[in-house]
Amino acid sequence: MATLLHIDSAVSPQGSASREVTAAFVQGWREQQPQGTVVYRDLAAAPLPHLDIAAAAAGADNALRAELAAELAAADAVLIGAPMYNFTIASTLKAWLDHVIIVDHNTGENSPITGKPFTVVASRGGSYAPGTPREDFEFVQNYLTKVLSGMFGVEGVDFIVPELTLAHSLPAMAELIPLAEASRTKAREEAAQKAKALASRLAA
Repeated sequence: MATLLHIDSAVSPQGSASREVTAAFVQGWREQQPQGTVVYRDLAAAPLPHLDIAAAAAGADNALRAELAAELAAADAVLIGAPMYNFTIASTLKAWLDHVIIVDHNTGENSPITGKPFTVVASRGGSYAPGTPREDFEFVQNYLTKVLSGMFGVEGVDFIVPELTLAHSLPAMAELIPLAEASRTKAREEAAQKAKALASRLAA
């Protein structure tokens, strides 16, 4: 049976679009692979320390970094909830990346991570899609694509993007509520479908 590594980084445990969509993905995964394993890290509930000089110098000899790298290496698939904060990822997710990326241990041409499928739920308060006024401010998909491909050789990160999540709380965006709800519904459905397809493929 396959193992899914599930990471959430949304700061709020309630009302989070990314958490709602990653939960839909996990549910779809479990329905397809009820005997499979889900390893879960909530980076808001249990944040990792920032990488310091001692941990950086120790590399895989650092206990925490070795544990995180082993979790990643053992996973058959990776699911990351990565909401946008100030145009980029949460600092807690950046800390996870800083710890788990260990040069000459799991990076480069022979990285054990290269062939793993990554699914990222990249929620955002507005829209940063191509052609929108804030397209150039999108540093979640761009960053994660570059770091996962550049360090691990991962190709084709699969993004699920619920947008306009602030429409319900910002009066200026009130007219966008129907679009926000449609985007969130589509993201949940997409997550469940993709999870089942991925779990089925990995079980074959």
